Amino acid sequence: MAIDWSGARGARQKGIAVALCSDAGEAPRLLQPEGHAHWSREDVLAMLLEHLPDDTLVGLDLGISLPFTDAGAFFPGWDDSPADARQLWALIDTICRDDPHLSATSFVDHHEASAYFRRHGGREGSLFHLPDAAHRRGRMRVTEEAQARVGCKPYSNFNLVGAAQVGKSSLTGMRLLHRLDGRVPVWPVDPLPPSGSVVVEIYTTLAAVAAGRSASRAKMIDRESLNAALQALGSPPVPGIGAIDDHSTDALVTAAWLRTAAHREDLWHPAELTDELARTEGWTFGAP
Repeated sequence: MAIDWSGARGARQKGIAVALCSDAGEAPRLLQPEGHAHWSREDVLAMLLEHLPDDTLVGLDLGISLPFTDAGAFFPGWDDSPADARQLWALIDTICRDDPHLSATSFVDHHEASAYFRRHGGREGSLFHLPDAAHRRGRMRVTEEAQARVGCKPYSNFNLVGAAQVGKSSLTGMRLLHRLDGRVPVWPVDPLPPSGSVVVEIYTTLAAVAAGRSASRAKMIDRESLNAALQALGSPPVPGIGAIDDHSTDALVTAAWLRTAAHREDLWHPAELTDELARTEGWTFGAP
């Protein structure tokens, strides 16, 4: 299962798409929430807790944590900076407990936390960059540096500005991860279970690259391009002709890629992934 996530405001999001396929080899298919045209973040949480098929590898397109390794802390200089990813998720969910729809506005506007984020209106916190930063794009996790080495263009999860930012998605996603409450493990923050379902972080561009597209051409908005990518991944095509939104294509291609990538032992054991890194920053499944 691949979930293209969204951190946008509102109860229901056009940007959330969920695709599912089995090991039997059929084409991936889009899932729809019951009674609605679009998913809510709460719908996705309920589906993962109550309706997830057995033994499902679930890819969530968001950052499951924030940079830690570069400064030895998520929020250097803040006494309440959490010690690991699970504590980070709990902190965000606690501060945002009154924010509707699993949004994270209260956290990015928090009197302490806001200093670490780049927000709209030219509001760049004084701690958005480390003092000796080599660039002005914000702090990066180790896994994001790995993504960049294969031609991707990752953005800092502390950046909340611009069409390509992923910070809002990541923070709202961390609220969801906290509310899973360990009932579905999140790799590599949690060990990979010997059986059962597991959630991993995905970056849909990696799936598109595996399907023969370049990182700059990862987005697909027509079924011809979609089905060519699926064919490259050994998947049958999806039916229909004409236009299709890129959230749906991201989810469909990534679900088909996960079906093949799930069985690659090397992707579960990246060389840079130490126990400390797994506990704090996590990793993007498929990042080299």
